[in-house]
Amino acid sequence: MKKQLSTICLFIVLMAVSNALAVGPGKILEFPEESMGLVIFDGTTHKAAGFSCGDCHNPDVFPAKKKGSVKMTMKDLYEGKFCGKCHDGKNGFLIKENCDRCHFKPGA
Repeated sequence: MKKQLSTICLFIVLMAVSNALAVGPGKILEFPEESMGLVIFDGTTHKAAGFSCGDCHNPDVFPAKKKGSVKMTMKDLYEGKFCGKCHDGKNGFLIKENCDRCHFKPGA
């Protein structure tokens, strides 16, 4: 009985941690150290477009969910990796022509 209770408690803790790391609707993820300005990811925008977490968080797009665990470059995005997989001008706005849709400079 104690082993079952411990297992259930561990499962609940893991689920809570997993949800805390996800960027779902109503959550915003910021990357302030970008040279072109602050990058903001808004889970609500993607949810409103009909996407679920699994559409991006999978081995083909973002293999890991923790912020900073995947190193992205603009070159990667232009080559259709990560966000560039959908933001190609067909499925989502074209990255190359819309820098200010993701990058925000202070005072701008």
